[in-house]
Amino acid sequence: MVSTVLASTLARRNIHYGWVVVAATFLTMLVTAGAMGAPGVLIKPLQDEFGWETSQISSALAIRLILFGFMGPFAAAFMNYFGVRKVIVFALALIGAGFIGSLFMTTLWQLLLLWGIVVGFGTGLTAMVLAATVSSRWFTKHRGLVVGMLSASSATGQLVFLPLMAELTERYGWRSTVFFVCAMIMVAALSVLAFMRDRPADLNLPALGETQVTPPPASTSLGVALMTPITVLGEISKTSTFWILFATFFICGLSTNGLIQTHFVTLCGDFGIVPVAAASVLAVMGIFDFFGTIGSGWLSDRFDNRWLLFWYYGLRGLSLLYLPFSDFSFYGLSIFAIFYGLDWIATVPPTVKIAADRFGPEKVGLVFGWVFAGHQLGAATAAYGAGLSRTELSSYLPAFFVAGAFCLLASILAITLKKSGLSSPAPAAAH
Repeated sequence: MVSTVLASTLARRNIHYGWVVVAATFLTMLVTAGAMGAPGVLIKPLQDEFGWETSQISSALAIRLILFGFMGPFAAAFMNYFGVRKVIVFALALIGAGFIGSLFMTTLWQLLLLWGIVVGFGTGLTAMVLAATVSSRWFTKHRGLVVGMLSASSATGQLVFLPLMAELTERYGWRSTVFFVCAMIMVAALSVLAFMRDRPADLNLPALGETQVTPPPASTSLGVALMTPITVLGEISKTSTFWILFATFFICGLSTNGLIQTHFVTLCGDFGIVPVAAASVLAVMGIFDFFGTIGSGWLSDRFDNRWLLFWYYGLRGLSLLYLPFSDFSFYGLSIFAIFYGLDWIATVPPTVKIAADRFGPEKVGLVFGWVFAGHQLGAATAAYGAGLSRTELSSYLPAFFVAGAFCLLASILAITLKKSGLSSPAPAAAH
């Protein structure tokens, strides 16, 4: 097999195969995030072709975001039962099917089904839980850095493809963007089939940072695997740590992909900025986010993660409160793109680290899956709420003021976490 030969070759050069797995995961999350971000440049074309209102289209995007989040805990269970490789390939096929089907849609219910339910399920299987699962299985050393890299790929993918997709949409229509997304999905699927492996033990390797090969856990029935997320939720819901992480991540979703990714292009259009230029601002955010999130991963291995979250949420809140006063000029939007971009999803590595420290590395995928569900509930709230604000009030700006204020609340919540609680022993993980 390609992976076996490559692992042996890399081992002779003292390079762990886990970095190849990270590369395949990075590409997968980059592409699926690009698919998640695509509707952000398609709202106006869909309005023009089908006559749908912003709030109606936002309903489909809100459904997608909810499913994207609530699939997280079950995605972790599916990865434990079926294996990471099979789950990713199935998810990519599902996303592709949703986008291909949308080429032939004519009514709103088809949009709700395809972009809401089908794409929501598919992207939910490759959400941030994938980053938490891969980092915890393959790495003991550099785990925070790996989470930062994979988180950066997800957030950056939501933004950096947007200028190209906006250009394709403007020149050739929105269906050309759908074809582009499907082509990216195919490339990601081929890389996963070639290079992804479920655990280091599949290649007789220890995790990076360990000396002994850790055997895979004993297999269980599918029924037990599906019940594990519910069982874990029952355990962690008794702790204040979980609810604080859930609440802050709700606000994280409220202030990022549900708001900016979904509505920023249309918001800029209200101020006379063409879609390609607005998408370029998002791409700048994506570039700064890439470095900001990787830097956050590096910091999370070295500093108190509660205070990192305090600063991240606080600065994000100030950025959102500043945006309505930027006059949407080149300089105003540039300042916003830099500061907001550095903080786009820098909250993920500290949140994963806190979850791993408190609940244990084996359970972190399931725990983070439930925390991420809170993120997507917040994202869905913002996706629909901002669309409703524009429909009813003819302005997106109230939604940005609300999101900024909630970010300041999240910064306060983060430091209420008890430091002593972050390293308390976790109960044995259920498999």
